[in-house]
Amino acid sequence: MLLMRSIVRLAGYPLGIVMAMTVTVGSASAHGIAGAAPTALSALGTWSADPLPLLAAFAAAAGYLVAARRVNRTNPRVPVPRWRIAAWLGGIATVLLALISAVDVYAGDLLTVHMVQHLLLAMVAPPLLALGAPITLLLRVCGPTTRHHYILPLLHSRAIRLIASPLVAWPLFAAAMWLTHFSPLYNAALEDPAIHDAEHFLYLVVGVLFWWPAIAADPVPRRMGYGARLIYLGLQMPVHAAIGLGIYFAPAVLYAHYATIERSWGPDPLTDQQIGGLLMWGASDLLLLAVIPAIVVAWMRADVRRSAHTDARAARVG
Repeated sequence: MLLMRSIVRLAGYPLGIVMAMTVTVGSASAHGIAGAAPTALSALGTWSADPLPLLAAFAAAAGYLVAARRVNRTNPRVPVPRWRIAAWLGGIATVLLALISAVDVYAGDLLTVHMVQHLLLAMVAPPLLALGAPITLLLRVCGPTTRHHYILPLLHSRAIRLIASPLVAWPLFAAAMWLTHFSPLYNAALEDPAIHDAEHFLYLVVGVLFWWPAIAADPVPRRMGYGARLIYLGLQMPVHAAIGLGIYFAPAVLYAHYATIERSWGPDPLTDQQIGGLLMWGASDLLLLAVIPAIVVAWMRADVRRSAHTDARAARVG
């Protein structure tokens, strides 16, 4: 519901009005003093004052919509599916929710909120963006010369084949999640806005790389079979469980920022950390599990199409 309200809110106001209405209430947390206690009403009206994510999201949404409109106009028999457009816009809205809403403002006050922010960037936005199939749209909207001389050679380049390989994307995603939560980087990101922004960018990038071969909506250098995709996602579940349980069972507060911040509301730092650990474990695994039925259904449909094709070919031969 919060995501839908955020989409409606952003869609209902012009860009300039939204930027004019943004407020900054979370900057005090970087100096050891928490912001005011949030309420349902104040959370909906609280937005950070950083225009960069909003401008980047606006450009990404506008570029996609312009390209989709051009494809639909030139090839009306095979238009861009509306659900792919919705998935792309939903992914962008999720990034905005993580970076400029109350989630970002209060992430420095509560580890639980910070964990929600990380899950949105790494586990929710990337699969939605992958479902939007932006590379397929790019190939369709570009002319033959651009497509064959620039885009396809880049997609088939050694660098792209390496980073898009499931054998690289999976451990890269797992390592990024593990190291950022169990290293000094996590606390440093809470104290330094530049490191915090870099951490957000890391989560989004490794999230996209992880989900791209699993969703397989776009051309990928090495396409996994449906069974391999199920294993690929399932093997990530113990990683997130280990991270979440490691945070939950920690005997003391892991991140000095949350132990020293002055906050008169919400749970104590250790309880907050335990809730955050359970959230990392439970929400991550639920998000991974939610994708598995879709892959199974796609697998069954692919088998039906393959059987129909085989039967049709046998009938022609006979």
